[in-house]
Amino acid sequence: MIDQDKIILMTRLASYEKNEGKKNEAIGRYFRSDYIGWQVLKSIVSGTICFLIVAAGYVVYDFENFMLDIYKIDLLEYAQDILKKYVVFVAVYAVITYIVFAFKYAGARKKLKTYAHNLNKLSREYNNVE
Repeated sequence: MIDQDKIILMTRLASYEKNEGKKNEAIGRYFRSDYIGWQVLKSIVSGTICFLIVAAGYVVYDFENFMLDIYKIDLLEYAQDILKKYVVFVAVYAVITYIVFAFKYAGARKKLKTYAHNLNKLSREYNNVE
């Protein structure tokens, strides 16, 4: 006779494997610092690209005034101002990325532990039957 608890457990395990198990398994292969560090590095690169696109868009949008004022402004001070804005933008973006992916990693590890516990439970149930 088929045990209803085993069927429920197997269904739960299969559902996890099909839906989010592959993503969590890929996350679980990394150490915490490696996973979060890699995600922060990717976000710094994408944040840099985004900042450059926005800065270029601003210059193109107001190009006439930019060209008229280019001889009046102190270029070194202007470059320092842009660099400060860039550093603040990337730092905030990196901190947000760190927080988001730290929670994501912790959640994935927790779900993987639950999955492993349920697999062990199912294995024990099969060993008890035989």
